[in-house]
Amino acid sequence: MVNLGTSESTSLTSERSFFGHPRGLSTLFSMELWERFSYYGMRAILLYYMYDQIQNGGLGLSKPTATALMAAYGSLVYMSSIVGGWVADRLLGSRRSILLGGILIICGHIALSIPGGTAALFISMVFIILGTGLLKPNVSSAVGDLYAVGDTRRDAGFSIFYMGINIGAFIAPFVVGTLGQKVNYHLGFAAAAVGMALGLIYYMLSGRMNLGSIGLQPKNPLTKEERNKVLIQVSVGTAAVLVLVWILFSTGYLTLKSIVQLVTIVGVLLPISYFVVMFRSKKTTTLERSRLVAYIPLFIAAVCFWVIDEQSGTILATYAKTRTNLDAFGFFIPSSWFQSLNPIFTIILAPTFAILWMKMGRRQPTTPRKFAFGLIFAGISFLIMTIPALLFGTGVQSSPFWLVASYFLVIVGAMCLSPVGLSATTKLAPAAFSVQTMSLWLLSDASAQGIIAQVVPLYKASTEVGYFGITGGIVVILGIVLYFVASRIYRFMQGIDGTDLESDQNSEFPITNQM
Repeated sequence: MVNLGTSESTSLTSERSFFGHPRGLSTLFSMELWERFSYYGMRAILLYYMYDQIQNGGLGLSKPTATALMAAYGSLVYMSSIVGGWVADRLLGSRRSILLGGILIICGHIALSIPGGTAALFISMVFIILGTGLLKPNVSSAVGDLYAVGDTRRDAGFSIFYMGINIGAFIAPFVVGTLGQKVNYHLGFAAAAVGMALGLIYYMLSGRMNLGSIGLQPKNPLTKEERNKVLIQVSVGTAAVLVLVWILFSTGYLTLKSIVQLVTIVGVLLPISYFVVMFRSKKTTTLERSRLVAYIPLFIAAVCFWVIDEQSGTILATYAKTRTNLDAFGFFIPSSWFQSLNPIFTIILAPTFAILWMKMGRRQPTTPRKFAFGLIFAGISFLIMTIPALLFGTGVQSSPFWLVASYFLVIVGAMCLSPVGLSATTKLAPAAFSVQTMSLWLLSDASAQGIIAQVVPLYKASTEVGYFGITGGIVVILGIVLYFVASRIYRFMQGIDGTDLESDQNSEFPITNQM
């Protein structure tokens, strides 16, 4: 474990060579930029690849199946961060976990770049799920390790780091999306692999000079006895899963539909089990249980928000390709380019809201009310998508400005919920479960995408108004209800929100679905 009070950490935190921050930030900034480039580049065209006709280079899956599978895929990516964090803390350390994760992600994109049909698709998914789980949480953890306790540059360092996330996500659709849609899907996936490789090469070359001993050893390594026990448990568990998969496959019960349903069930049950364990633990004090009570409605609100936000890569991506007039201003707009709206609005609005909260000071809304505003804006972003169909019908292609407006509104909502959620998680977490509670926050997105996997097959031309209207309307109503019960939730927070408002004001740039 790296001791942040040692001269090693002092030298790292005193170097001012990357925007006034340790040089290691440039290594991790670059790694995350290229990882997000590869992931969001792949995601910009993956849905189209799955449901496009075989003669056009696609897999020929039905749109409902493809969108459900896409949502389940996203859910598993977020769930895997729990495993990746454990592997780094107990086995490999963050540095080797990041390296292994990057290699697995490259393998996943290479599998997609080869015309291998659905088999290559599922192989790719396994590699990218495991690789992302190893890489993402540990890159963020390594950023924190760059700074000694009390270093006032920490929040600003995370802000710079998260800008890398959004820069990578912004560029990706223009490169990978354009190649995939205008040339060949597999060439687009190959470009995603190249991007991840560039990030990994720079990480390996610069890490030795810039990161020192940070992350080289696990923070809580397994003892020899624990290793043997874990090895037995993993072996038995893996064998049991393989036997179960074989039985289900041989009996015809293992289908895409059953896999998606299983992901949804796990995505819902996993956070519930987290809450139960924390509530029942003897290490959780009475005061901390009260704060957990306050955290539950915030967590549910976050799930509802992500249900809207995460459909940018499924339903809104389908809408962009099939329902939007892409010949605008005499120029054809590839539908994958709309995936860049989320990160570019985040880059623009993040500093705006940071200044707003600081200007308001103690007059700013409480955490529950900020969450309420986040839900209301997210719901409205879907409600406005009913207008083109109501005015002109679903047989007429709509203006791209409807999509632009929808993306803008949901990111306004994200400014009210995403960074505040990170701050609330750190403040309301029981001391004995601080890391696990942050994993729980990530599971809100996994749960949402599991739910999305069940509802997206309902979307089609005949249900468009109802789909956007009902989904958006429910989220708006929940936001209004949350606003009026916010004072009661606030009381369960036991004053922690009012006595530590600075945490909200100085929270990192929000990362929305680039988290």
